[in-house]
Amino acid sequence: MYKALYFEEVFTDVQKAKEWYKEQQADLEIRFAICIEEAIMKILAMPTAYNVRHKNVRIAHPKTFPYNIHFYIDEKTKTVVIIGIVFNKRKDALKLKR
Repeated sequence: MYKALYFEEVFTDVQKAKEWYKEQQADLEIRFAICIEEAIMKILAMPTAYNVRHKNVRIAHPKTFPYNIHFYIDEKTKTVVIIGIVFNKRKDALKLKR
């Protein structure tokens, strides 16, 4: 299994989403966090299963929530570098500049 490395902005991405979901319904932010965690575990198990979308960046989609997990693979260190977790309805969701 690959190890994970996160851009600092990823934690902000997740925190903002959790805050929004918490306002919508009780415990929804917990379901969101679990869904994202499950998607990341799948990425770490088989990162090459996801197609390259832009340059060397791949995108995974969690099961339930409309978010994209943007990442690239560093094969030398067997690391998946997660650069963003973005609401996929944003017009610029595929153009994450990090």
